[in-house]
Amino acid sequence: MRFRSLRTLTGAFLLAFLVATIGTGVAIHSITLQTIERLVDRRILVVSDAIAGVPGDRRPPDVFRRIDAAMRERDTGDIGLLLVDANGRRLGGNITLSRRLPLGFSTIARDDRIAGLSAGRALVRTLDGGMTLTTVAETEPFDDYNAARTRIYLIGFGSIVLIVIGGMVFLVVTIGRRIGETRRTVEAIIDGDMTRRVPIHPSGGEFAHQAMAFNRMLDRISDLMASISNVSNDIAHDLRTPLARLRSQLALTVRRAETAAQREDLEAAIAMSDELLAMFAAMLRIAEVEGGDRRAAFASFDLADLVREVGDMMQPVVVDSGRHLDIVVKESVQIVGDRQLLGQAMVNLIENAIRHTPTGTRIEIGVVSTKAATMLTVTDDGPGIPADQRKLALRRFGRLDISRHDVGHGLGLALIDAIVRLHRGTLSLEDAGPGLRVVLSLPRG
Repeated sequence: MRFRSLRTLTGAFLLAFLVATIGTGVAIHSITLQTIERLVDRRILVVSDAIAGVPGDRRPPDVFRRIDAAMRERDTGDIGLLLVDANGRRLGGNITLSRRLPLGFSTIARDDRIAGLSAGRALVRTLDGGMTLTTVAETEPFDDYNAARTRIYLIGFGSIVLIVIGGMVFLVVTIGRRIGETRRTVEAIIDGDMTRRVPIHPSGGEFAHQAMAFNRMLDRISDLMASISNVSNDIAHDLRTPLARLRSQLALTVRRAETAAQREDLEAAIAMSDELLAMFAAMLRIAEVEGGDRRAAFASFDLADLVREVGDMMQPVVVDSGRHLDIVVKESVQIVGDRQLLGQAMVNLIENAIRHTPTGTRIEIGVVSTKAATMLTVTDDGPGIPADQRKLALRRFGRLDISRHDVGHGLGLALIDAIVRLHRGTLSLEDAGPGLRVVLSLPRG
């Protein structure tokens, strides 16, 4: 059995504790009763032996005399005695039985209607001449003692159970609150709020020390990430300006080119400059999206309308490329997010499908909603991506061998993945059989 949650672990512990406590209580109660019965049996056996006498001394007058003496003695005054003949007629004693008891030891209760006795033990034995001697003693020092003892057990063990349950509830609530604080901090950091920290309670203790250590780790991670991000952003910002100047200079040089070959080489250099500028723009865009600041502008909108809008906008582009675009939307789907970013992600996916599929490919964009999530899909029946290279395709600057010489910088899917993660969703590449299916799984609005 696997304990997957604090609640399950607590429930299992309480169940084991209750079983052990109840079992212990029942065992103690049972052993106590058995011990009392053995002691009472031993006592009535001694009294019965004394009254019965030895062989040769068991004549009725002798037995009557010993019974009368036993009833007058203080030590045996609480013993019940009954002597009957072979026909069951009463010959002597201080009790009357409502039923015939079996030979040997047996248990009697209130239903036997013996005056002054609520529970006890009896010993029945035969004497000379067919007589039967019954000796009875109480197993309760006072009436309803067993019920009182049961109440004592219930109160004693019940108070222990209540104390343990109360302590466990307090412990679970306390630990659960601390875990909740840590989880909310982690979720905020995942969403891009790198300044979020676990609250530290002024009372101190292990939880406070744990929170302090966790926060120090987050500070260190935040510093390292900020350093890396700053380097990337600085490089992107600093290189964009000279690249833009270089492009402008190349554009001016093209006009002064003396031959067609020179003009062609300069235009190729301009295209490469544009590609570098696009790459730096994509890097800055990814950094902006991963910062999480755009989540503040999230709003509710119909994803199905956005799919139709993007599909209608991209339809001429797809047709001009010699491919076919289908828009599959069956119903309205409300989500909460950034409409502009998700629209950009769809445009990028359609452009990727155009770039990496042959002429005549059928491209489909659609949205499906379930109880758990909303799936935005872009599917094509092109060559697809081998399963062992899909992780590489999602990586920044990841270029597959088949597209190594194509135009692109390997940041398209990385940008889409950043947009999806901003919406607390996931991006996956699947086999469309044939072709590729890109699935953007987004939480329901």
